[in-house]
Amino acid sequence: MTDWIAGAAGGLLIGCAAALYLLGNGKIMGASGILGGLADGTARHDRVERIAFISALVTVPAIIRALDPTPAATGLTGNIFLIVAAGLLVGLGTRLGNGCTSGHGVCGISRLSIRGIVATVTFIAAGMVTVAVLRFLGGL
Repeated sequence: MTDWIAGAAGGLLIGCAAALYLLGNGKIMGASGILGGLADGTARHDRVERIAFISALVTVPAIIRALDPTPAATGLTGNIFLIVAAGLLVGLGTRLGNGCTSGHGVCGISRLSIRGIVATVTFIAAGMVTVAVLRFLGGL
């Protein structure tokens, strides 16, 4: 399967999942908010739903990987410290930005939310600057 087909299929699945989540319970499908509510204890009334959602986020890619063990990406680091640090920084950024790419990018832009659009442009710009700086420094 070519990369653009896999990307289009993934985008379609994420968009459909976001629409179903919104239609099913009237809430935005923001992964960081769903996980954050579990972590900070504010999700007492819909805890089971949140746990199911996060479990699916982890389980489905593992199932797909087991069915097709072809490497999905190349050039990833094997440095566990770097992976953990990156994950923590992403988590911190999503809390500071009041959402993540699924909340702001997929759901916010589709609802024409100014906050979602500005946040998504900021995410993309920060990513571009980070890649440019790391390439300049010889890290990528």
